[in-house]
Amino acid sequence: MMVRLDDLQVFIRAAEAGSFSAAARELDLSPALASGSMQRLEQALGARLFVRSTRRMRLSEDGERYLPHARAILEAVAGGRQALLQGRDEIEGPLRLSIPSDLGRNVLLPWLDQFQQSHPGLTLHLHMSDQTADLFRESVDAGIRYGQLADSSLVSLPLVPSNRRTLCASPAYIERHGAPRTPLDLSRHNCLRYVMGDQTFERWSFHLPQGIQTVSVAGDRVSDDADVVRRWALAGLGVVYKSRLDVWPDLQAGRLLELFPAHYGQPSPLQLVSAHRSALTPAVQQLKAFLTDCFARQQASLPRLP
Repeated sequence: MMVRLDDLQVFIRAAEAGSFSAAARELDLSPALASGSMQRLEQALGARLFVRSTRRMRLSEDGERYLPHARAILEAVAGGRQALLQGRDEIEGPLRLSIPSDLGRNVLLPWLDQFQQSHPGLTLHLHMSDQTADLFRESVDAGIRYGQLADSSLVSLPLVPSNRRTLCASPAYIERHGAPRTPLDLSRHNCLRYVMGDQTFERWSFHLPQGIQTVSVAGDRVSDDADVVRRWALAGLGVVYKSRLDVWPDLQAGRLLELFPAHYGQPSPLQLVSAHRSALTPAVQQLKAFLTDCFARQQASLPRLP
């Protein structure tokens, strides 16, 4: 009995989501079809892939062993299909991206619209969050991330390697409270902070001529959504320390003002990341080239960093 590719897809989604019903929703199937798909796959393999109880479902030992092979089969099929498109201008099919909330909403979305209009056969699936996606376990082709990568096994393609953070505030805030002159002055200001994972970003580092200076900051607002923190700054509620890319439109329009020289900010390189080389499909590679060009034009409109 042959293994069907759609059954493998249901198996992978159910393993990632922890339930057949969640997998069915993601794949736009009825729960009965998803369950039937699993029964067919287990029969074809002669093995139980899940251990089921009334309260929960988990992978069996056979399921744990088979999962990476199932992923490899689907990746090989997708890679073969993309290989047929190599050298052609058109790209098609799904492109699954994980992008940061602030950069995604305020900078990337219109660029992604342009990219898709140039490739009408492409279907975009966006996972927009400031929480880092697990590229090995989640159904994502590539992610756009700030900072140095903790996982050296990931494939990283630079987009803006020279990007830095910048300290800024709205003109209204500066008029009411004045502008900090040094990092130590931040102790007298309302600092708008955000949460990444379980950690609150409340130690801000600055690369001054005399060396790196790190200060602990505090304020009356914290969020796990960086776009919310930016909006608080626009409303004049405090100072914010963000990637220069995130606040580029606000700096251009004068809605936010940089408080220290931009080159004092902590390095925050931006890159496009994938779990492995086989995920660098023609769609991902063309997107990388397109975004690199977009960011280069964007950077040309801001004062150049030393």
